[in-house]
Amino acid sequence: MDTSVLPAGLPPEPATSRASLSAEGRKRLFPDATDAEWADWRWQQRHAVRGMAQLERYVPLTADERAGVQETSALFRIGISPYYLSLIDPEHPFCPVRMQSIPVRAEARIRPGELADPLGEDKTRPEECIVHKYPDRVLFLALDTCSVYCRHCTRRRITQGGVAELSKEQLRRGVDYVRRHPEVRDVLISGGDPFMLSDSRLEELLAPLSEIPHVEMIRIGTRVPVCLPMRVTDSLAKTLRRYAPVFVVTHFNHPKEVTPEAREACERLVDHGVPVENQAVLMRQLNSDARIIKELSHLLLRSRVRPYYLHQMDVAEGCEHLRTPIAKGLEIIEQLRGHTTGLAVPHLAVDLPGGGGKVTLQPDYAVEYGARETVFRNYKGERYAYPEPEETDCTCPYEGVWQAQARTYGYRKG
Repeated sequence: MDTSVLPAGLPPEPATSRASLSAEGRKRLFPDATDAEWADWRWQQRHAVRGMAQLERYVPLTADERAGVQETSALFRIGISPYYLSLIDPEHPFCPVRMQSIPVRAEARIRPGELADPLGEDKTRPEECIVHKYPDRVLFLALDTCSVYCRHCTRRRITQGGVAELSKEQLRRGVDYVRRHPEVRDVLISGGDPFMLSDSRLEELLAPLSEIPHVEMIRIGTRVPVCLPMRVTDSLAKTLRRYAPVFVVTHFNHPKEVTPEAREACERLVDHGVPVENQAVLMRQLNSDARIIKELSHLLLRSRVRPYYLHQMDVAEGCEHLRTPIAKGLEIIEQLRGHTTGLAVPHLAVDLPGGGGKVTLQPDYAVEYGARETVFRNYKGERYAYPEPEETDCTCPYEGVWQAQARTYGYRKG
């Protein structure tokens, strides 16, 4: 392997070390599973771990985890695919996969400031499956099912329920809502995890949405490439490509999750013309370190996945033990900027509690503002002056002409 082209700061990847994670876990936990069964996402779902008795057969729980399973049972369900379970370190309670999938006692405690609906979605929910919070885009909640129920889930009020795909009537009402609102150009399908739908059910949603003239793009939020990569089949990838532009937004939080299987799933999507971006969530003692985020970004870029957002943890009930101070996220971004390629530096995003919407933060590099120049500091702390121009008229004289021509020349849908 040519190590001269590897991103700076990341050692060469051993040929077998990452491959052994899931392979060794599978051999240890599911020795009787055939290759065909292991590669079948429906088999994975049928054999998911969903309770204390099953979990204790596979992982020696700590007292804190045992209490967490018991005390959160009525609050938020457990579900861990065999594949994701195979990545858990049975010896270390701070294994990042373990922390995301097995509850601890702190999760049962609701702290001041935590909210059942931390993003204020329910008050902007005109239909059961539609959240319309931003002017030009809607969130389409397709189902309440996931391959793994993440302990940091911001939408646990929805995914705590029973297995429920959209009914045909709900689907129709959701699509009709989008059709009636010409300001909507972007539809984000989420849930639950939309990739838990069969290809045909997913197509029943993609097809009518893509036919709406004012819908310019569709995004799908999914953790399947991370937790159930065998679900990403050629058939699924071809279905998504048929309704391009479709963007997949996935959710890797730690380098340990970027296994050969996960990388293959992401690359299969990209190879079929489906762009993939990643939104990580910053979690205390799990990935709250610039070195970890840097390694994660580099591994994702190797698989042609763009590190897009680093999310500050939402104030969902039972999640404070995982939240970091805002200052920690800014510190991480500052430690990345200038020390790795810009593509590897995600946007630090905060979804304001109660429905204020998403804002992004970055370290303040401007030191002094003046009429003639603005003074900045760079990533080394050195000062540089940027001379301000004499002319400040920023109107765009051609804009009226272009607005008239854009549709004629095919730059707009419809």
